[in-house]
Amino acid sequence: MKYRVKTIKSSAKAGAAWDTAPWDAVPFLALDHHMGPRPDHFPRTEAKLFFDGEAVCVMFRVEDRYVRALATHDQDKVFEDSCVEFFFTPGPDASKGYFNLEMNCGGVLLFHFQTARGKNRVVVPEKECEMISRGASLPRRVDPEIREPVTWTVSYRLPLGLMEKYAEVAPPAPGVQWRANFYKCGDRTSHSHWLTWSRVNVPRPDFHRPECFGTLEFE
Repeated sequence: MKYRVKTIKSSAKAGAAWDTAPWDAVPFLALDHHMGPRPDHFPRTEAKLFFDGEAVCVMFRVEDRYVRALATHDQDKVFEDSCVEFFFTPGPDASKGYFNLEMNCGGVLLFHFQTARGKNRVVVPEKECEMISRGASLPRRVDPEIREPVTWTVSYRLPLGLMEKYAEVAPPAPGVQWRANFYKCGDRTSHSHWLTWSRVNVPRPDFHRPECFGTLEFE
């Protein structure tokens, strides 16, 4: 899988709508694959990225049901909620380690760096997580679970300077490649599911598979 990342010099604010500038000029990717048996609930999930000259800007859009958000602090177990995730290595070699930035539908995030699953893991301090501006269309806490159809978005702006504290970063430029995958999950929702952009062929859900990452190529 390959996604071409545009460079758009824009001061886009996190929380902007999916189809407003500059996001309306950014192509989307879709999470069409699943891990484990095909789930009964398979929410349509799309993501967009662009580079604004200083940060990578990310937005997810989910056509969902059975939505909840109980995590209230950064670095809580957001993956148990209705959650979208961006796993990536900021360069072409996934063996050098990867970030996992996971965000529930209320905008609470988990942000780690590790060289392999659970190896040399760094939990980015909550104070530094505040450097990631973000927005969410749903309230911070969603309880009880929303069982009716609902479409929600989350977005954030991830500065290169923050990544460089923990990893070797290949600065985005035409032709530069990073490796990445995008996920949607809801481990403790009433209809759990594990969806992916780049296919991960393992018998049980496991997002920590950098060998299965697709390619982000900057324009």
